[in-house]
Amino acid sequence: MNKWIKFVLIEEKPKTKVYSIQTIESDLEIGMIKWHPAWRKYCFFPDENTVWSTSCLYEISEFLVERNYVHKEN
Repeated sequence: MNKWIKFVLIEEKPKTKVYSIQTIESDLEIGMIKWHPAWRKYCFFPDENTVWSTSCLYEISEFLVERNYVHKEN
């Protein structure tokens, strides 16, 4: 379970999905996870002027690994 952030599905495209990264405390969007065509994988897009701790970056990294694995399997 994530302590500070959550991943919220906000859009389902025909082949990919878009996730909002929000604070658990206030539901404030602080970044996004979406498909990056040039790299052919899901990537992290932080909002401007946000600061990230190692624990939050670790949670994002785990989420990206999972999303990219699921996408590759489909």
